[in-house]
Amino acid sequence: MPRTDKVCFDRILPAELRRPLPGRVFSIGGGRFRAAFEVAKLWPNGSVIRMGFVNGTAAQQNMVKQFSVQWTQFANLTFQFGAIAGAQVRIAFNDDGAWSYIGTDALGIPANEPTLNLGWQDEGVILHEFGHMIGMIHEHQNPIGNPIEWNKPVVNAALSGPPNNWTQDVIDHNLYAKYELSQINGSEFDSKSVMLYSFPASWTLNGFQSEPNDVLSDVDKAFAARVYSRAVVPSLVDLPVAEAVEASIGQPAEEDLYKMTARAEGRYTIETDGPSDLVMTLYDSSGNQIAQDDDSGAGRNPRIVAQLMPGDYKVQVRHYNTANGTGTYTIRAAKG
Repeated sequence: MPRTDKVCFDRILPAELRRPLPGRVFSIGGGRFRAAFEVAKLWPNGSVIRMGFVNGTAAQQNMVKQFSVQWTQFANLTFQFGAIAGAQVRIAFNDDGAWSYIGTDALGIPANEPTLNLGWQDEGVILHEFGHMIGMIHEHQNPIGNPIEWNKPVVNAALSGPPNNWTQDVIDHNLYAKYELSQINGSEFDSKSVMLYSFPASWTLNGFQSEPNDVLSDVDKAFAARVYSRAVVPSLVDLPVAEAVEASIGQPAEEDLYKMTARAEGRYTIETDGPSDLVMTLYDSSGNQIAQDDDSGAGRNPRIVAQLMPGDYKVQVRHYNTANGTGTYTIRAAKG
């Protein structure tokens, strides 16, 4: 887990930097689960995530393989370590801090660049960064029930010097800025989460401090099992072009997956209609993300317009509220 001398920072896509966000939030399940995650960046449930090492010694790589898979004991995900060519998550051990892109943001990063870096390694750091990789946020940036009152002059002095040497913008983004409610799905702050920094009482005005959290908390485990549930594994349904398909999200955390075949190159529109608040993602046949949308269609419906080559594509549809959202919808794809 990151210590006060060495802390993790989020990699954020340039298009999202300082983007204003509307406010929405849902809690996980019927209880007060506390883990928080970015709802738009979850991998499809049941994903086999291909991973490769950019560099690193055999000992470093083996440590990652040993500890990272703890997440898959609870989440319905598989981490497949193999060749760097074609890897969706590319792991480096550069002297560049500890960081990761959040969830499926990794799919939009050029193939010659790492998507997760471990400038230092232990069990907690690896679990923390792989938590980001599956969609979890920093717990100290959870806006719900967060008790932290930062002593900013002390924090700024600590993080602007070695070994982090952060600029004020980086400190603001990774410490003080809380996630706005539109992007997270979570509940109250979890002081035991592996996603919480370790820091001393001198960093806060109210004496709050965080001890190193080097293992998955009970809530971390519940999050992984709830959001990537083995009980609601989707099946693949054909989505003919120019035909509407009636469907529904029948139970919370359910995902619908569709196979769409583009028989000719051209501009395709895929959209849903109905009362449900949905998120839709388009993937190519190799599992690479092409586009994602939340509310570009009518009401809370998603709408994706993309220029496609001939071939097979996968469309994922899920409810924005993965905790208890259900409802009916219609999906259609059209060329032109």
